[in-house]
Amino acid sequence: MSTAAPWLFDLGNTRLKCAPLVGDAAGRVQALAYDDAPGADALAALLPARLPRAYVASVAGDAATATLLDALTARTRQIVRVRTAAAFDGLRIAYAEPARLGVDRFLALVAARGLGDVLVCGVGTALTVDLLEADGTHAGGAIAPSPTLMRQMLQARMPQLPAGGGRDVGFAGDTLDALASGCEGAALGLVERARTAARARLGRSVHVVLHGGGAAALAGRVAGAQLRHDLVLAGLARWAARDVGIVDGPRPHAIDDTDASRDA
Repeated sequence: MSTAAPWLFDLGNTRLKCAPLVGDAAGRVQALAYDDAPGADALAALLPARLPRAYVASVAGDAATATLLDALTARTRQIVRVRTAAAFDGLRIAYAEPARLGVDRFLALVAARGLGDVLVCGVGTALTVDLLEADGTHAGGAIAPSPTLMRQMLQARMPQLPAGGGRDVGFAGDTLDALASGCEGAALGLVERARTAARARLGRSVHVVLHGGGAAALAGRVAGAQLRHDLVLAGLARWAARDVGIVDGPRPHAIDDTDASRDA
């Protein structure tokens, strides 16, 4: 693995994705799934021995984040924690308190900037839907459980209901298909409701971009949707490219709460 470039790390609730920064984009992406926190051995096998700089965007819990930061501290002199900013590269966040918008949603919006009027839908542990207007205005969004989380929550309350299996068939004739139809249908319904609301707000149609680990399962049933698995890493790459000066413009450090750096 090359260590000449900074590396990007997107730490979600159940998976770590990382890649080197190549120009202003993410290079070859590697992924590591985990339950509570990524294991030290698994991280050692995934990470380069040395890194000039690491950019970290984390929505995971304290234990998982600490495990990753400890592994990176042994490999680099500088770790930059990327945080949500009120504005960046023409993007303006709707939240009055930007820190309350998850950094994964923020970076997905950064990556979607320039795609026109777009509904950015993340399908991971949660299902998130954000409307981004062509001029960079974030109109706000919605959060719901993803189909996977819906199934897990149902099983937690009713153990007889399987957490997986079945097909979305609309009106099902068995329990497995009924579960899949209900949970996936609820997610699709939120996306379509948001698309209808966006069109009413803007007076024109919007594009739909799906990203995240569960996006592929929904993509074929959202008309005209674009599937972008690594949208968060793409946004992190743009942020990092501006920070290291690959792309012209003010560094993101100009906003006080967008990052925190520490030296090992």
